[in-house]
Amino acid sequence: MGTGKPETVAELVARQWGNHRPGLRYGDTVLSHHRTAQEASARAALLADLLPKGAEPHLGVLLDNTPEFPFWLGAAALAGAAVAGVNPTRRGPELARDILHTDCRILVTERTHLPLLDGLDLPGVRILVTDGEEYADLLAPYAGAKPGEATVQGGATVRGGAKGRAPGPGDRLLLYFTSGSTGAPKAAICTQGRLAAAGDSLARRFSVTPDDVHYICMPMFHGNAVIADWLPALAAGASVALRRRFSATAFLDDVRAHGATYFTYVGRAIQYLLATPPRPDDRDNPLRLGFGTEAGAVDAARFAERFGVPLVEGYGATEGGASVQRGPGTPPGALGRAAPGDDLAVIDPDTGTECPPARLDPAGRLLNGDEAIGELVNRGRSLFEGYWRNPDAEAARTRDGWYWTGDLFFRDAEGFLYFAGRTDDRLRVDSENLAAAMIEDILARWPDAAAVAVYAVPDEVAGDQVMAALALHRDREFDPAAFAAFLAAQPDLGTKMAPRYVRIVPAMPVTATNKVHRVALRRAGFRCAPDPVWHRPPGAPAYTPLDADAQAALLAAYTAHGRAELLSR
Repeated sequence: MGTGKPETVAELVARQWGNHRPGLRYGDTVLSHHRTAQEASARAALLADLLPKGAEPHLGVLLDNTPEFPFWLGAAALAGAAVAGVNPTRRGPELARDILHTDCRILVTERTHLPLLDGLDLPGVRILVTDGEEYADLLAPYAGAKPGEATVQGGATVRGGAKGRAPGPGDRLLLYFTSGSTGAPKAAICTQGRLAAAGDSLARRFSVTPDDVHYICMPMFHGNAVIADWLPALAAGASVALRRRFSATAFLDDVRAHGATYFTYVGRAIQYLLATPPRPDDRDNPLRLGFGTEAGAVDAARFAERFGVPLVEGYGATEGGASVQRGPGTPPGALGRAAPGDDLAVIDPDTGTECPPARLDPAGRLLNGDEAIGELVNRGRSLFEGYWRNPDAEAARTRDGWYWTGDLFFRDAEGFLYFAGRTDDRLRVDSENLAAAMIEDILARWPDAAAVAVYAVPDEVAGDQVMAALALHRDREFDPAAFAAFLAAQPDLGTKMAPRYVRIVPAMPVTATNKVHRVALRRAGFRCAPDPVWHRPPGAPAYTPLDADAQAALLAAYTAHGRAELLSR
């Protein structure tokens, strides 16, 4: 495994050479660390020959979680190139824009994704199909390549041991899109040095050893799977087990088959796992922890109880601008305190002043959310390395010399930080600011709910109203009286927080990264047939169906107040 702390991901990949322990598992296939380094070296050499002279050393990867994905990540690291992870849920001009905006001259994909490229205008982009007939022939001449034999330096190719600069800590390795549910997504720049340090830090934090197996079931085009799963395994010499696409029903069987000890999650993956039918042997598994974001305190406790696996909630943006670390004494529901070197504060974005500390009751429930919740800001050292060719977004992220995360938090009197949602998940009801995540945590206590999402819909007169989408457990039907009684029994549900509208969905709509597709929910609002919607008008004692007559009367009220157009935005 070598000595010293590697300064680049290229060094981590090269360090696999000669290590014949299992390194990569995929289905029934098991490859050694040495073999994965061989495959990465071959692709690095191919990449050096294929990139046009003078082109940015960028390649797009449009793949599921097959071995080719880590092979090309390793190849890019060795060659000093950068990978843009391409989201397969993007379509048409949006997909073409992502590829062209990141100046990809090579696109690596597979047959299953070729229909996405039909009709797209991708000038100057060469497409490699990893399960196509020509791919193996294209790679064959490079089978004997070794780490360090081929690099790409500012458009110039260095091959065959020629004297040239090895990839350095400041070289780009990843261009990861950080959003895209609204508008054009931003490609965050991640350099080799920052990524190597991140992998080493997580490996040390979770005591990862060569005997660990990291199960990668989240999509590798997203930073979670690469930065929090693949990289710490690479740094510690652990092996990785790939799942082509996340499957809740196959999760436990995969974990056992591969002997997985660690996994990462994002969004609603934990809810999907909890929604699977319980089995007597659920706790019979080799996992020692899961690491991720947005599981929610209720679901995290349920997961630990059912599977015997603790979930560690973390916070660290792909951009590297702010990080929260969990340490000893972290209260339930809190993510931790600011990482060393970060000067994190919760700021009111309207006034620029720091929000007062949160007041919590003995059960840990927030009592002063209206004044305590604000945007998390890093006023100190930031590892943010910019967005690729997006100076406006970069300036907005770093305005006033601070790094603005775009996420809502509150901080208790001891300095512990609690996640409260995204800035675009903020609602303003009757002049009171509310955070969707806080309401979701309360609604998640309802026993009938398998998944919950809370979002804003325009009020017919002013501001917003609270709308909730509920996916129910199997064989459950929505009981409006029982739901209203549940709400009335929640001591931390403020008077403005109860949902005006409740949409019952067969399954929660999600993005490719298993995050709730809030934009789709907000766009549909209460006009979401065939899903049933229940509503409780002001002063009404019970929830009633929002039928055609009730919806027509409601739309007339929007029109009367000149707010009908808001429903179409």
